This record gives sequence, C-alpha cells and structure tokens, in this order.
Amino acid sequence: MHTIPASPTVDPVAATQRAATFTTRSIKNESKAAALRLAIAMTDLTTLEGKDSPEKVRSLCRKAVRPFERDEQELGERLPSVAAVCVYPALVGVARELLEGTSVKVASVATGFPSGQYPLDVRLRDTREAISAGADEIDMVINRGAFLSGRYDEVAREIRAVADLCADMSPANAARGGVHLKVILETGELETLDNVRRASDIAIACIRDGDFIKTSTGKVQPAATMPVCLVMLEAIRDEYLRSGRLIGLKPAGGIRTAKQAWHYLCMVHETMGPLTPDANSPWLAPALFRFGASTLLNDLLRAFVKLRRGSYPADDEFVDA
Repeated sequence: MHTIPASPTVDPVAATQRAATFTTRSIKNESKAAALRLAIAMTDLTTLEGKDSPEKVRSLCRKAVRPFERDEQELGERLPSVAAVCVYPALVGVARELLEGTSVKVASVATGFPSGQYPLDVRLRDTREAISAGADEIDMVINRGAFLSGRYDEVAREIRAVADLCADMSPANAARGGVHLKVILETGELETLDNVRRASDIAIACIRDGDFIKTSTGKVQPAATMPVCLVMLEAIRDEYLRSGRLIGLKPAGGIRTAKQAWHYLCMVHETMGPLTPDANSPWLAPALFRFGASTLLNDLLRAFVKLRRGSYPADDEFVDA
C-alpha cells in the first residue's frame, strides 16, 4: 500500500467556521433539481437492526431500485435508483437475488460491526463470507480502542488485511466491478478533529483507488457532521494532490433533509473542485461520494415533488422501505 503521511494539525475553530459557510449558499431551482437527482443516486439505503428479516431487505431493495413508483406519471421523468443497499452479511444473499442485473450495489457491514473489537481472523472470515454471498462493497469498522491507545500501526495493519482480501476477491467479481471497501472511522468516538484527520490519513494509505473513508456506523452520536466531513475531504484532497489517487467519502448518520444534502454537495464541490477547468469534480458522483442516510431518501423525494408541483406532498405518498 502507500506510506502514511504525517497528519497536519487541525484548527477546530477554523474548520467549524468554514463548514458553516456551506450552509449559506443559495441554489436556483433547476440546480436544486439536478442536486436532488444526484443526491438520490448517491444514497445508500441501510437496514442494520437485530430484527432485520428477508422481507425487510426485499422491501428495501424494491425501494432502492425505484424510489418513487409513480415518478413517471407524477413528474414526467424516471428518477434514478440509489447507489447501494447495505445489510448484515447473513442477508447479503437476499439482497443479491433482488438486485442482480440492476445498477444498485450490494453492500455489507463486516469486521465485527459496529465495535471492530473481534479478533482479526474472525473479521476477515466475516468479510470473506459477505463477499462470497454477493457483496459488492464492504463497510468495515476500525478498532477505535487501538487507535485511541496510539496503536496506529495495528490499525493500519488490520485495514490493509481487509483491503487485501477485497482486492484478492475482486477478480472473481469483476463482472460486477470488483469489491470496494469503505473504512468506517466512527468519528463520534475519535474525540478531536486532529484524530479524525490522523485516522483518515491512516485509512487512505491502506486502501485502493475507488475505496472510501466513512464517518460512522450510525450507532454512535454524533455521527456525520460538516466539520468532520470537511476534515476528511481535505485528507482526500491532499492525497489526490500528492499521488493522484481518488478516494471516496461517505458521511453516514444524522443527514435527514434535502437541505442538508445540498449543503454537503456544496462542500464537496468547493473543497474538491474539478480536476481540470472544463470538467466536473469526480467526487460529485456515486463512485466517490455517498450518503449513508436511509431516512434522507423520502425527504429528497418530497423536495423534488415540491419543485415540480409547487407544494409539498403528503408524508404517506412515499413508501417507507
């Protein structure tokens, strides 16, 4: 993999102030429509509860493929499918069956989610079984206890082991685009923005182009926040400027409204920017940016209908997965 660079010190006041500026941007209606379509296409629908069942996953998959069943009749256009459905490893096969042949990826949490405290061989077996069952993407958690104890080499070694396993199993899954890894930092437990930056740099050095760093499991508060995501984006940007590598970001947890989604897209656009003057930023696409926020999807749909109708639809117009 790559050498882990020395992490810069983060000014938390400056990061918070800078993040707040992205919430003040005004967006014209047609730009809002494009942003809403993009946000829908960037969403990962997730169910990670002890009561999850095959029926719940099938419902989620149907929602993922066709977020608004009456879109063509009501809006005159077909809205995009979401990016992925994320489930526990035991339910990957159910999702794979429903999503085979669609553009929606099957993602699975693994590596002793959500604690990351299991022995490494157990975490690797967890990952291998999820991929064998049909997962296109693995969302792994780092061992925050090891990180906060200063055992950074141990954290890096474990991320590399999972990344290598995903790489080794990618050729067998080449028809679906290989197997990509998202490394969950669980930023709500990392205590400082300096730690967020250091954990981001460690993870980025251990993963491949097209893999992601991710804020949260959704089981810890605070989850995704704009200052945290800004720090993670800056780590991704610095890696690109240093090496040309493209690493993705997935904020997860706490993003519930279309307005919040616009704020995040503004932050990505202004922080990452286009690689050339006449191009769009590659991070403004599901391949490098995702929202891990299942409750966000219906609000995106409501906002889109509001743009077209001029008034908000009733809450029950959209099916909850």
